[in-house]
Amino acid sequence: MKRLIIVGNGKMAEAIVRGLCQKMDLTVVARDVTALEKMHALCGGRLSTKKLDEGVSIEGENVLLAVKPYALEAVAEHLKGRANALFSILAGTAIEQLVLHIRAAHYVRMMPNLAAAYGASMTTLCGDEKMKKEAMEIAEGIGRALWLESEKEIDIATAIAGSGPAFLAMVAEALADGGVKEGLGRHQAMELVQGLFEGMGPLLEHYHPALLKDAVMSPGGTTAAGYAKMESKGVREGCIEAVGAAYRRTKGE
Repeated sequence: MKRLIIVGNGKMAEAIVRGLCQKMDLTVVARDVTALEKMHALCGGRLSTKKLDEGVSIEGENVLLAVKPYALEAVAEHLKGRANALFSILAGTAIEQLVLHIRAAHYVRMMPNLAAAYGASMTTLCGDEKMKKEAMEIAEGIGRALWLESEKEIDIATAIAGSGPAFLAMVAEALADGGVKEGLGRHQAMELVQGLFEGMGPLLEHYHPALLKDAVMSPGGTTAAGYAKMESKGVREGCIEAVGAAYRRTKGE
């Protein structure tokens, strides 16, 4: 698949455009003319833009919907025709809801994250198996991809991979704050945290988290002391509950 219409101009839409503009023929559709001009410039003019309010034909096209869930109905009014495929990144918005508003032959839900802008998103997908290849092509164009079997699974995955960058940002900030509290400069603390996060991906590919912990932790050592403090402050339970809360919010709870 080489041609894709992206509807939206928010942070996620921009991240996806950044990740795909050199790999696909993109058309970005949005209301905000300034945002459209910005995306056009970001990609060196390698994409087309259209104003949503003028009405846009999606007849036979592959369309990626990247707007806020509450805007679905209002946006759908301006999309004319029946798309070949609708790829939706609307969190917590079931395919049965999409069908009510936008006509398409095939529907796929996707949940990327902001790392898409750097080709490092962890994107989860589910939906019409007939469009799996095309959907995976989009997702793998902005990072790693995981196809799931149900919408329940993608809602749970949204709480991890979609919301996860915000959760990990809190951890990153807290670790840096801890270093600053003990006397390290802010710049040095942030550089250490950035390097730490860069190394975690490869480590998790080779170690189960529990085994990684054991590999680092010496009896009575510095890591053991810090780890025990994290446990006593409820870091583990907080992470588990954060995923649960985010998942329940996708269900409107």
